[in-house]
Amino acid sequence: MTPASTQKARWGASLLAAALVAGGAGYWLGHRSEPAPQAAPAAAGRQILYYYDPMAPAQHFDKPGKSPFMDMQLIPKYADEGGAAGPAGVAIDSAARQSLGIRVVAVKTGSLAGTLNVTGTIDFNQRDVAIVQARSGGFVQRVYARAPGDVIRAGAPIADLLLPDWGGAQAEYLSVRRLGRPDLTAAARQRLRLMGMSDGLIAGVERSGRPNGVVTVTTPISGVIQTLDARQGVTLAMGQTLAQVSGLGTVWLNAAVPEARAGDVRIGQGATAALAGFPGETFAGRVIAILPTTQADSRTLTVRIELANRGGRLRPGMFATVALGGDARPALLVPSEAVIRTGTRVLVMLAADDGRYHPAEVRVGREAGGQTEVLAGLSEGEKVIASGQFLLDSEASLSGMEVRPIGAPQPAAKPRSALEEAGGQ
Repeated sequence: MTPASTQKARWGASLLAAALVAGGAGYWLGHRSEPAPQAAPAAAGRQILYYYDPMAPAQHFDKPGKSPFMDMQLIPKYADEGGAAGPAGVAIDSAARQSLGIRVVAVKTGSLAGTLNVTGTIDFNQRDVAIVQARSGGFVQRVYARAPGDVIRAGAPIADLLLPDWGGAQAEYLSVRRLGRPDLTAAARQRLRLMGMSDGLIAGVERSGRPNGVVTVTTPISGVIQTLDARQGVTLAMGQTLAQVSGLGTVWLNAAVPEARAGDVRIGQGATAALAGFPGETFAGRVIAILPTTQADSRTLTVRIELANRGGRLRPGMFATVALGGDARPALLVPSEAVIRTGTRVLVMLAADDGRYHPAEVRVGREAGGQTEVLAGLSEGEKVIASGQFLLDSEASLSGMEVRPIGAPQPAAKPRSALEEAGGQ
């Protein structure tokens, strides 16, 4: 390349660089001087409450402009869309309501029985237990064909015991009786009773005229043998336990009630139980005790229900579904499906007379038969959404709609017309 051509190339590069700098400066100056886009002017006669970003509706701004969160203009919130006096409401046309399956139900006062459904297991009645013991030291002379788990009737023999002390006391009693002294005879008979002999055993000794040191011990109640320590040839001490028998005439049903529902249970309350082993059959009982401790792992308390056990059909260890019934009392009711539980609060979607829908916070109580008791936040006659309310709640949350708090004033219920009364029958 010649020196002349090299010089021309350098001049061309310098001119191109100068043109690019000038163009960039002009573009920057042009944009710098260009006015920023302004928000749309407020509609005539409409009052603007605040401005908000549709992507972050919970944040309110006093002036128009661009959102600090997204590169978009803030949108005005007008007073006629709702304001400090109440929530704006979601407007949906009739076609959309039909496609969403929205169903409106009026809040009403009714009677709600506090039925609580829980689970439980059958257990022995620990108040119906018999302990068979040796009343005196001796030996087990004979045992009968018994084993733990056997079901026996009252009066069934457990073992024959040889009690030398009883035999000696009976011989002394017979000697005193031959003296013909009524006072001494009565004292000797009382001594036999204090040693644990029954009146039948004493009468048998009187009839035979001979002491009987071998005694057959029997169970005083019908039930199942829990423990059996009587073995032939075993030496016994006074008060030693031979057997333990649990009665089966009544059983306990230990129901696990969530601690949050502890206030719905009381002693004397009626209960019905259903067991898988007896389909289509229910067993009636009543609450006899509420245990004072709570299970830490399941956060439940144990409610003890006593059930009659006719024929011994209810066996300890069986699983049962329990319905604890309460007294019916008047309550403000809404369908249970209308209640929205967010985890932090409970909401319902209200249907206003102008066709809009807006959320309201409520406090609920008992639930039974598809109805939920409303303790606060609603008044009789207001209308709630019982179907499709989750879509409306999502739309209300997206638009930043304020939720009517529990303490907010509520509209008075309008009297129903004769046509409405006839339609509600």
